Order: sequence, then C-alpha cells, then structure tokens
Amino acid sequence: MIFSSFAKALAQMGDKRFRRVLFLGLALTIALLFAAYAAVLMLVSWLTGDVVTLPLIGEVSWVDDLLGWSSLALMLVMSIFLMMPVASAITSLFLEDVAAAVEAQHYPQLPPVPRLPWMDTLRDTVSFVGVLIGANILALLLYAVLPFAALAIFWALNGFLLGREYFQLAAMRRLGRAGARDLRRRHWLRIWLAGVLMAVPLSVPLLNLFIPILGAATFTHLVHALQSGRVRNV
Repeated sequence: MIFSSFAKALAQMGDKRFRRVLFLGLALTIALLFAAYAAVLMLVSWLTGDVVTLPLIGEVSWVDDLLGWSSLALMLVMSIFLMMPVASAITSLFLEDVAAAVEAQHYPQLPPVPRLPWMDTLRDTVSFVGVLIGANILALLLYAVLPFAALAIFWALNGFLLGREYFQLAAMRRLGRAGARDLRRRHWLRIWLAGVLMAVPLSVPLLNLFIPILGAATFTHLVHALQSGRVRNV
C-alpha cells in the first residue's frame, strides 16, 4: 500500500498542476540552500581575509578560495540535515495545492474542502520544524556513540517525525485535527514506514530536492487508503 501510494504520486509528476507546485517547491528549496551557502562563504571570508600569512611560506591569497570550495562540499553534506526542516516547511506551504491536484485526478467524487487557516498551518510548521531540529541535534550524541548505526538512526528518527507531520497535515484537510490524530495513532507503524521511505532519499543531495512534493502526494493517497478501511489497523 505504501509503495502503491508512492507510485501513484510519482506517476503524476507530469500533471501541469502538480509540476507547477514541484517547481515552486524546488525554487524555494534551492533559494534557501543557496542563502545558507552564501552565509557560510561570508563567514569564511570574514575569518580568513584576502591574504593569510603561513609559516615558511609567507603571504598567500588562495586560502579563502580553498576554504570556499571546501565549504561547498560541506554544504552538500549539510544539505542532508538542512533538507529535513526545509522539506517540512515546503510540504506545509504547498500541501493544499498538492492534495487538491491528487484528489482531482484520483478522487474526483470527493467534495471540495476549505483551505486550512494560514496561521494554523504556519504555527504547526514552526512547531514541527523546532521539534525536528531539536531531535536531530540530540541524535548527534547517538551518532557519536554508535557511528556504525548513524544512518539507520537518522532514517528511523526522521522517518518517524516526517511521517507523523506529513500524515497529520494531509489528514487534517478532511478529518480535522482530532480525526487526523486518531487515524494516525491507529496506523502509526505504516505511517512510520512511509516516513522512512521519504527520509531515505532525503539523505541524498540533489535527489532530496524532489522529495517534499512527492511526500505530500504520497501521504494524501495514504490518508485516503487508510480512511476508506481498505487495510487493517496495526
């Protein structure tokens, strides 16, 4: 069921409405990552200056360039961690449009629903991003203690958090906050596994740019599948 939902979302990437949301999400994600990269370069330049004096070598002017290129590699690595809160924020911003496109194609019999209040969406997004960042900071301790299991811990933790958030946001559109929470609790294991399916490609630079929109569409399908009672509770 999880892979079926993901396959349906992937197959709809050619939809004009879906593609528009994807490009908006990509543009915003790239802009945020470049802003973070620019901030790193400014910090490197401020710390090193134009010329640096090295022992036995004298004055050189390429140290900041070297650090700048090194910072680019660093940003690719950091994007793995940055994409988690960025993905959550983008999903929240564009979920309504993604869900509407999915439902128009796959569930045309459903009546339209009013958009979620912007302030409620913003409050939920800010709250979740804070939890996501805090949890990943604490997880750094586990990475240091269990380096051989760091990737599995990363996927499991963020899969749980992302699955919880994606599903809650998708389900609230038709079930309300309380109804979405109840459905999520009854199917928490499937939701967690679906979240891991999103978290794994989010740890791959460049590929992770496409995941937020696919995640929103996947969980829209998952909500309808679970709500319809086509699967048993877990």
